[in-house]
Amino acid sequence: MANVEQNLEIWNRWDWSQEGDEWSAWWGGTEAMWYGALLPRIHPFVPTGRILEIAPGFGRWTQYLKDFCDSLILVDLTEQCIEHCRTRFADESHIEYHVNDGRSLGMVEDNSIDFAFSFDSLVHVEADAIESYLRDLATKLRPNGVGLIHHSNAGELRRLASISRRAPRRALPSLVRRGIALDVAAWRAESMSAKLFVEQCQRAGLSCIAQEKLSWEHGPHLIDTISIFTRAGSAHDRPLEVVRNPLFRREAQRMARLYARRRIHPSG
Repeated sequence: MANVEQNLEIWNRWDWSQEGDEWSAWWGGTEAMWYGALLPRIHPFVPTGRILEIAPGFGRWTQYLKDFCDSLILVDLTEQCIEHCRTRFADESHIEYHVNDGRSLGMVEDNSIDFAFSFDSLVHVEADAIESYLRDLATKLRPNGVGLIHHSNAGELRRLASISRRAPRRALPSLVRRGIALDVAAWRAESMSAKLFVEQCQRAGLSCIAQEKLSWEHGPHLIDTISIFTRAGSAHDRPLEVVRNPLFRREAQRMARLYARRRIHPSG
């Protein structure tokens, strides 16, 4: 898996012509993924005052988040992502834009964030960078602020990942679909796991209150986690609840097949 410097190189070279929407295709598109997968999971926390989005890319989720807050701060490792967002949302006067080092939030005012958010980006980030972000978020969140981070759970599946990498390349897609192999092409950080995220929160003075371990585009294995956290002792603080969702992939297939399909009527 890549470190921060390698991530920067990869995303600088990435073909952003689809603005990241290609990663939503399996859900039936970005709009379907937002309303079908993301908004139902964040609706208790929005709308709100100030939102921080970490690693927005070309603004796939920003286009929706901007309408759920009084002010929005975008922070990304890649300068071209921030510049594209600046152009894309030029008419929005309530958005700030910052390029960072892929691990820290020094440009964000302390005690200023009501909701911190990152989805489908930090799954590629190793444990050291996640922990660095959490240490900063412990000071950036308001006393009752909440964060949601989508991160890798591949650390719980390292042995299977190692075996999967040795499988014949031609046979791997079939093995992944059958649940025999792990989707190593999904490029998840193997140093990160749901359990480690909880420990990192505790070290930072945060409380992880909910985790959803879920499958992704290919295969049934729970390679990802959506973690929700808050400041220890906040109004949202409560004992951790963990759910396993091996059906997230099927949920996406159903959405794309039944609900996200649009019928195009001929003109005239």
